[in-house]
Amino acid sequence: MMRPNPRRWTRVLLATVALILVGCAVNPATGRRQLMFVSEQQEIQMGLEADPSIVASFGVYPDSGLQRYVAGLGQRLASQTERPTLPWTFRVVDDPAVNAFAVPGGFIYITRGIMAHMNSEAELASVLGHEIGHVTARHSAQQMSTQQLAQVGLVAGAVLAPKLQNVLGVAGVGLQLLFLKFSRDDEREADDLGLRYMVRGGYDASEMPDVYVMLDRMSAASGGDGLPGWLSTHPNPVDRQQRIEVKLDSIRQTNGTVNQAQYLRRLDGLVYGPNPREGFFREQEFFHPDLRFRLDFPAGWATANQKQAVLAQSPNKDALMQLTLASERSAVDAASAFLAQEGVQGGPVRSSSINGLSAASASFSATTQEGTLRGLATFVEHGGAVYQLLGYGVASTWGSYESTVDRSFESFRVLTDRSALGVQPLRLDVVTLDRTLTLGQFNQRYPSRVPIETVALINGVELASTFPRGTPVKRVVGGPLP
Repeated sequence: MMRPNPRRWTRVLLATVALILVGCAVNPATGRRQLMFVSEQQEIQMGLEADPSIVASFGVYPDSGLQRYVAGLGQRLASQTERPTLPWTFRVVDDPAVNAFAVPGGFIYITRGIMAHMNSEAELASVLGHEIGHVTARHSAQQMSTQQLAQVGLVAGAVLAPKLQNVLGVAGVGLQLLFLKFSRDDEREADDLGLRYMVRGGYDASEMPDVYVMLDRMSAASGGDGLPGWLSTHPNPVDRQQRIEVKLDSIRQTNGTVNQAQYLRRLDGLVYGPNPREGFFREQEFFHPDLRFRLDFPAGWATANQKQAVLAQSPNKDALMQLTLASERSAVDAASAFLAQEGVQGGPVRSSSINGLSAASASFSATTQEGTLRGLATFVEHGGAVYQLLGYGVASTWGSYESTVDRSFESFRVLTDRSALGVQPLRLDVVTLDRTLTLGQFNQRYPSRVPIETVALINGVELASTFPRGTPVKRVVGGPLP
């Protein structure tokens, strides 16, 4: 074992202490001292750089009126905070998941999925306020500063034991903004700040616990699987509800804004659940109505449809398939560009026709840190675009998958099935009652394409509830379904 140099170790410790002293500052929103190595300008720059990739990954919900509505509400709340001059940006992203998130610099994202499950503007204000609180409390920046300090500690350790230098490459992995995990204390602090901003904005703070009730009911309905995004790192919704209700006892607020009817009118026609126009599966068959193509995936492979890719994984998890769009204008050019990438070897490019569509393909290998991968790349021209189909796996087992992957790629063809081409998404339909109805009566008179339990959940009521005359009530309509 190498004997440490006391002088070098002392210098490292002094540098670490200096970083801590310089990095500590009082946060104006929380009033507490924070370890902070990230400046406000750096926060803003991180948000500006992250926003395009977030938009590309999730998509922006294509309703300009809804976007303006949420942005206007968000800006009003942000103007009441301790950091009103940030370039606050609010977006409704086109995702059916129940979720909301923020990145540094004032970029707030809320899914159409969580909007569909809320029932007043005040509830929306509580969710936006919570995410605004993460930004004003600088939670992401603090997490990054803590990780930077951890790296300083690794450097100090490397002075004492040079073998630890191999760890430094791992320490910087996973700093992507969306994957920083807040502590439960951070989440509680964001709840408190969200409550503060709701009150400052004139909203009825008693609506805030209803969001936690909804999250708890969704958790119960899921049986613990497929929990809403907000439940993955947050404290138990019931605990949050009870904690905020205690705080409400000390808030003397009169005539706070709720805006139930106004909010629900904004939701009329909102896409509910996954949008099949962006692609859907029937067993292992994938259909894309808008792009008018279909593709068959191998039996037993796990599949997923994402905004920018369709993915499949082998049962043994040692091979993958993915379908994306290439940037080149022809299949041959796309194949040549793929093989020209650093670390990729293969060829030759073989021109062909797949179900009447011009195509090109090539076998390839690629060197990675985990070892050598082997695969098949196929490019197909369709509808003025070039589709890239990649199949690859570890070199030792790829031979058992190659023919299966090739057959799957050869199944790419123009979609002509009228039922698939005509599929439509489910949407919310907001009905204003002309008489008093129980939930059961409402469901009989205005049937939904989802179970009555889901109708109760999205309206924030119980199965035995009664709606007074004049109440706006949500149901789910649309189709034909996939």
